[in-house]
Amino acid sequence: MSHAAVQDAAPIPAAAPHQTLSSKHLPRWSPAGIAVLAIALGAGIGAVAGWHSKVQWGLIAALLFVVITYAVSTAVEGKRQAKDRIATSLVWVCFVLAVIPLASLIWETVKRGSKVLDLNFLNHSMAGVASFQPGGGVYHALIGTLEQVGLATLISVPIGLLTAIYLVEYGKGALAKAVTFFVDVMTGIPSIVAGLFILTIVLMLGLEPAGYLGSLALAILMIPVVVRSTEEMLKLVPNELREASLALGIPKWRTILKVVLPTAIGGITTGVMLAVARVAGETAPIMLLVFGSPMINTNPFEGAQSSLPFYIWDQYRVGSEASYDRAWAAALVLIAFVMILNLVARGIARWKAPKTGR
Repeated sequence: MSHAAVQDAAPIPAAAPHQTLSSKHLPRWSPAGIAVLAIALGAGIGAVAGWHSKVQWGLIAALLFVVITYAVSTAVEGKRQAKDRIATSLVWVCFVLAVIPLASLIWETVKRGSKVLDLNFLNHSMAGVASFQPGGGVYHALIGTLEQVGLATLISVPIGLLTAIYLVEYGKGALAKAVTFFVDVMTGIPSIVAGLFILTIVLMLGLEPAGYLGSLALAILMIPVVVRSTEEMLKLVPNELREASLALGIPKWRTILKVVLPTAIGGITTGVMLAVARVAGETAPIMLLVFGSPMINTNPFEGAQSSLPFYIWDQYRVGSEASYDRAWAAALVLIAFVMILNLVARGIARWKAPKTGR
């Protein structure tokens, strides 16, 4: 065998191990450790400076967390990795700053609302109970909210859904642009404006206050939210699904009904729940059109009704300790009401969503 053949038969040396951009990395627990250090330093600086506000301590700790993260990462990993870590740190800081007020609000509502929230509070109205006295309940307001929001949903969802289908599937030209423009304008109108609009019709026709009038005002507020959210969800449906259905000779209306809507049902349901949450806490239209009542009225088409937002405002306006407790308890009921609706909507969306397979 020749010398060249021997060289060709020589074993190939093993490949060098994978070389990373930097051989030094901070441990996985470093962000948590830096966060603890920043909180301790922030509290220490605030205490030494004589600041009694915990908000100031938290802002100092957030700033120190970002600065220390950048300094430590630069020293250990280099500037390139430090820039990535500082971006991640800013995201975490913004997330915490957004969650803290929400968590504080929920905690305060639960702490104060749980004082009088029991089965008796949910089963009784304010009939025969003076607002400054203990006792009474929220039953009449809960019934009013369920009926008024339910009627508003029945009115707004079909209109909003069909409008969104028109804009995405059929709308072209000046009419579609005009509809889009007015939907955008309606998205930002104050609730008092919707209430005044319905009030004008009420005064012209000489109608009496009733729950359905408040539902009409709430429906005006819900329609643009339903239209905009449904429109965005329909746009996310791949055109290939529409084309495949149409290629089989299926009419367009049936394609929309059987293919497009089931594909987007999860997002559409979420949008509807956002619209419900948007109007569930509105007070101004109820004050103008429904008037509120301490009595139980299960007929939304006759007589004044109350609602949870109106009940909260009315009890807080009284100013007694008992009314404050009832107001906080009603606020807790309203939060639970919206939360339950969202959970139900997510369950329906998961149940009705198209099944995927491999």
